Amino acid sequence: MSDASFHDGREAPLNLGAFSSEDLEVISTLVQDAVFPVSEMSWRPKERRFALLLNRFRWEDKPSAEKRGRPFERVQSLLVIDMVLGVASQGIDRHDKELIMSLLSISFEPSEDGAGHLLLTLAGDGSLRLKAEALEVSLRDVTRPYVAAAKQSPAHGD
Repeated sequence: MSDASFHDGREAPLNLGAFSSEDLEVISTLVQDAVFPVSEMSWRPKERRFALLLNRFRWEDKPSAEKRGRPFERVQSLLVIDMVLGVASQGIDRHDKELIMSLLSISFEPSEDGAGHLLLTLAGDGSLRLKAEALEVSLRDVTRPYVAAAKQSPAHGD
């Protein structure tokens, strides 16, 4: 067994899964302030799959960017929720193809049998509620990082 080297710590695209509420908290933190157009939501009932193509702020890179004085980055990521039995939305005009949404958080409300509801809270009072047979969520970066257009870190008022 040898010590870790600098090469072992190289940056790599995220590829994470969540099967518990604790796992989901990590993914929720990483997708906070991700933006996506309404057209990048996909609900496939026969596959029991709901997916979002997100432009995710790279929270995991923020300390390094601040320390080195380089621009903040975003990356396109695929958020996939499997075992979905139904999808409901509130405060979203799905016919407005120009609508850009911002994801604030993802939470899971379990029921007694392992099933439950995933709540995706959006900025501006919008939300998505997914009825799920089980908690099965994945987050995978699918592009190289790019400089965030705003060139700053998202901020939230207190």
